[in-house]
Amino acid sequence: MTVEHLEDLSEATPGVLPNQLLSEAIAAGWIHAGELRVPEESVQPASLDLRLGPTAYRIRCSFLPDDESVDDKVSDLTIDKIDLRDDGAVLEAHKPYLIPLAEEVELPPFVRAKANPKSSTGRLDVFTRVITDHSYRFDDIRAGYQGRLYLEVVPLSFTVRVRQGLSLNQLRLVIGQPRLSDDELREHHRRDPILFRAGRPATEAEFATADGLFLSLDLRGDEAQRVGHRARVNTRLLDMAKVGSHRVEDYWEPVHREPRDRLVLDPERFYLLLSDESVRVPPGLASEMTAYDPTSGELRTHYAGFFDPGFGFDPSGALQGSRAALEVRAHDVPFMIEHGQRVCKLTFDRMISPPTKLYGGDIGSNYQGQIETLGKHFQKPSRPASAPPAGDDRPNLFDPDASA
Repeated sequence: MTVEHLEDLSEATPGVLPNQLLSEAIAAGWIHAGELRVPEESVQPASLDLRLGPTAYRIRCSFLPDDESVDDKVSDLTIDKIDLRDDGAVLEAHKPYLIPLAEEVELPPFVRAKANPKSSTGRLDVFTRVITDHSYRFDDIRAGYQGRLYLEVVPLSFTVRVRQGLSLNQLRLVIGQPRLSDDELREHHRRDPILFRAGRPATEAEFATADGLFLSLDLRGDEAQRVGHRARVNTRLLDMAKVGSHRVEDYWEPVHREPRDRLVLDPERFYLLLSDESVRVPPGLASEMTAYDPTSGELRTHYAGFFDPGFGFDPSGALQGSRAALEVRAHDVPFMIEHGQRVCKLTFDRMISPPTKLYGGDIGSNYQGQIETLGKHFQKPSRPASAPPAGDDRPNLFDPDASA
């Protein structure tokens, strides 16, 4: 059943709200910003960009409010109050901050919400998560919640500058339990492929699932054996409001594979790598990258998780998926990863209705058809660093001109 208007929603219409219903939800006051307007450009195909408010609080430690309000809980944890208006303020690496967001919610009893960092936030190794009053969980906003949203922000690799109005994370509105089972994922892939390898739909054997769809690492890279980037230490200040203006070499160093297509991660260093597979999210689905199972190794493989409808999708069929940027960190000890190793999972939810705009050209997305791991804040190199190996039909990871 296709739901066209907000008044048609109920517990009997499970799914993720698309952009047209998100716009109606804003008009109805489900999401508002007090005296400020929620801009239409904040509305994505299946999510809403949330904006920083005018004030940040440097806090002693992270916390969950439990049975208290956030304001009450944080009152004796605050070290400093910081003004984010005008030119903004500097957030130091490895220090936790709490920032009240501009948007507040007044959700109906049958609507809940989920939050995740934006892709560009995750690629800068800026850790964020939403906190709400009387909550036991991060990033999950319970059904019927009415109140403020607070963002915990911890820059992990770089000291950054942020300012009021900047969007670091996103919100999805969800009704019921729209998650596709593994069997449903396989059936969907048979009739409408969602996973590709080397430009073709993944075979049954390559389509690995366990409460979600596995993705693996590409550790072959280019002829120079480069497979991604590692964050430098003791870098310059990075202004998160400035796009395409930071020199790559000031913040990143190239990562090269070892023989046998593997890589040993230094503990607590941040790496940007690419998935070996390409993902296609059709208009009727939304996807999310889920946490890596720690029993499989001391490895964290993502910091930003939403894949909106249209990611890697082209109605003409010209685009056979987009590769996923994987944000990777090993903990405690050096950790070896290998080409093709499964390191993360994607879960897929049904949309209530197909969105009227899709990820990609409809909204000027930065990472459609991506062949480079770095985010939008960095300058593109003026020329390719090297050519791909002869006979390799994959685009060069470091050639910006090969991108769609």
